[in-house]
Amino acid sequence: MTETAAPLRPRLTLLEAAWVIARRDFVAVLFSRAFLFFLIGPLFPVLIGGLAGSIGRSVSDQAISIEVGLAMSAPDNAAMIAAGDALRPQLGGFVPELRVVDEAAGGSAFDARAYLDERRGNYAAIVTGTLAAPQVVGTQGQVDRWKGPVELIAATATGASPAAFPEATSEVVATSAASERTNRIRTAQAAQMVLFLLTMLLGGMVLSNLAEEKGNKIIEILAAALPMDAVFMGKLFAMLGVSFVGIAVWGTVGWGFWAIAESAVVTVTQTNFRDLPGPAVGWPMFIALGIVYFSMAYLLLGSLFLTIGAMAASVREVQTMSMPVTMLQLMVFFLSAANIGQIGTTLELTSVVFPLSSPFAMLARAALEETLWTHAVVLVWQAVAVLLLVKGGSMLFRKRVMKSGGAGRDKAKKGRLAA
Repeated sequence: MTETAAPLRPRLTLLEAAWVIARRDFVAVLFSRAFLFFLIGPLFPVLIGGLAGSIGRSVSDQAISIEVGLAMSAPDNAAMIAAGDALRPQLGGFVPELRVVDEAAGGSAFDARAYLDERRGNYAAIVTGTLAAPQVVGTQGQVDRWKGPVELIAATATGASPAAFPEATSEVVATSAASERTNRIRTAQAAQMVLFLLTMLLGGMVLSNLAEEKGNKIIEILAAALPMDAVFMGKLFAMLGVSFVGIAVWGTVGWGFWAIAESAVVTVTQTNFRDLPGPAVGWPMFIALGIVYFSMAYLLLGSLFLTIGAMAASVREVQTMSMPVTMLQLMVFFLSAANIGQIGTTLELTSVVFPLSSPFAMLARAALEETLWTHAVVLVWQAVAVLLLVKGGSMLFRKRVMKSGGAGRDKAKKGRLAA
């Protein structure tokens, strides 16, 4: 009686093979000691920077005084300054430094609202009107902060009893279109910087993983058993998943650090962040686009690193050849950063089309423009660029390492049959 041969299991599809490699690399890297030390490494500079920021903030708080401008009549200005000087020793920082606005001292009509809207001078707010009826002009946050102290200073200047304190009126200065665009440009610059730092910090994991497996011949075994395109794609997405784990860990630690020691966080500006306009597309969409563009930037850089690994013959050569790519990425970052706010120009469109700079340029556009369909088009182009780079890297690997040709194909075929 003849035995019936067991049916051969069909070969894995490209996506199944990529999933196998991605799952293998993700688990192997995530539970390695090297990854643990990699996570801990960046936390020490952040901790030291936070402590240094705490010291710097306390020094700056003592050295810098907040000025409130005076645009009243000359006698009223003098009385307000004298009253402020009398109250400051007892009340300290509750009483601001009062200074006469030079432009208001010439006797001509003075528009405090326009003065602040043009961001002239360095005043937190400007007080106009009279001692009996002062008016505080400034943004909503500054008006809320200084209205009470101004009323107390005016009452002291007039000698009024607590029951007859003058009640200050307010005029809120809305952010102008020019300053709104300026703040959005700052948002775009900050987002580009965070995207660049995360990409460069985490992108090296792809190169180190490939160099290690190439040195111990594991990559050749995988290439003999599975399509090289699937191996490269699986490694890319595995390292992308590991990167998100790292970002989640750092984000959690940063949030905990902020919650526990908020005063130790470096204060970049004294501006009330609630007054700053968000990105043009809104914060939820901007954060979503930031995640997507980080993924694309990581996949583009990682696929380029995989291509370098395919061309290199040793670990030392991999490290040497990666330096030009790192410098190239730095140059394209500068290209994108230099063209923020110049939407539609030749250089800006070049940075949008060039794959390596495209995620940075488009993230800046999201901060400045409300249009969303351009992001969909560019994301499709970036995905095509990733596929082309992966395909090119796998072809180079087959030619240089697997020696694809007649002998190379026979060797790969025997390896797949043995697997």
